[in-house]
Amino acid sequence: MTMNKMHTIIAAAAALTLAACDAHIETPDMTVRPGHVLCDDGTALSYAQYKASGKQAVAVVFDTGQHDGTEGNGYAVYLWDIAPQAFADSLGVEQGTSADTEAFDGNENTFALYDTQETASPMAAAVFDLWCYGQSAYIPSVAQMRLLYAARETVNPVLELCGGDTLPADNNGDCWYWTSTEVEGQQTAKAWLYSTGSGAMQETPKIQAHRVRPIITLNK
Repeated sequence: MTMNKMHTIIAAAAALTLAACDAHIETPDMTVRPGHVLCDDGTALSYAQYKASGKQAVAVVFDTGQHDGTEGNGYAVYLWDIAPQAFADSLGVEQGTSADTEAFDGNENTFALYDTQETASPMAAAVFDLWCYGQSAYIPSVAQMRLLYAARETVNPVLELCGGDTLPADNNGDCWYWTSTEVEGQQTAKAWLYSTGSGAMQETPKIQAHRVRPIITLNK
């Protein structure tokens, strides 16, 4: 082999190596973010990916943070409101929630409401009846409603695209939702309402009927 031919082969090999190093393979970004669509098979996709997937949407992701004392990888808000329901069908009974407005414990609170024998919770029963697999969704605590309120401008457009109920932004009678948190010191009579219009809280007699918006914990 001549020296010139050897130089040509070496140069060609070097060019192929550089081309291989420069090759870029596009991979889809599967990082879950607020505004992603939660599907009925448990996957969370961007809206574009969801539309292309042919899957069924059930909720929209509104938080992906890690919070002390909680399991899961964030929360998604159910696409639709539940018709106004009472927190309890009678007064005079503590229903076993933490009454802690800083706790991310809506799941535990909802089960406590459902499990209380001395009085029934129409709103907890309605949430438990959502899916045949049992309690997949639950009533958010005050702290979880704060997270939802902070993300409403992100989730509302996606809720609308998915045919869901947007969270009211005006501070009127339609913006008040039950939380699953009883009022500390008044657990036998009152629980907290939360406004998606202003972020305000209102202690309210538990026998009143108000809107309920379930949320879902994200689990890998």
